[in-house]
Amino acid sequence: MTLNKKRLTPIVLISIFFLMLGLSFAAVPLYELFCRVTGFAGTTQVAKNKEVPKIVVDQVYKLRFDTNVGNQLEWDFFPEKNTLELKPGEVHNVKFYVQNLSQSESSGVASYNASPSSFGIYLSKIGCFCFEKQPLKSGEKKEFILSFFLDPKVVDDNKTKDISDVTLSYTFFSAEYYKK
Repeated sequence: MTLNKKRLTPIVLISIFFLMLGLSFAAVPLYELFCRVTGFAGTTQVAKNKEVPKIVVDQVYKLRFDTNVGNQLEWDFFPEKNTLELKPGEVHNVKFYVQNLSQSESSGVASYNASPSSFGIYLSKIGCFCFEKQPLKSGEKKEFILSFFLDPKVVDDNKTKDISDVTLSYTFFSAEYYKK
């Protein structure tokens, strides 16, 4: 019996090693999936099949836009308006402007999040410029459009019922930094 235990122990330890190795490679995609499904950490949703709600709830939320640029980009980045009043179910289009202020071409990738994070699951993007490489020549200006809506289910959630101010924050990082 001790001979079987001596053979079984290395097999179990090697199996555990490979299981842990596999889980370490799966951690990032699983975390991203978890954030998309639950809205954890302010992750907003992507509207399925570009469907928009058929009702508009008469409750007003104030949405603030926060724009930032990582220190490796010499870009100017700002929204057409800093705040927006929205009702759950309304579709909004907001323009964002970006300009490369450097003397050379550079590329950036925008990431985003919502705060308070409990709103992330209810902000649904129809169209967005985020997570795509955006190259800009020296001095070039571009306009990007964000199309989104606030899901009417937000009014039924106990975690969001007392909140009326929301911040949607976008940050452009160097495309080289983002690859890392």
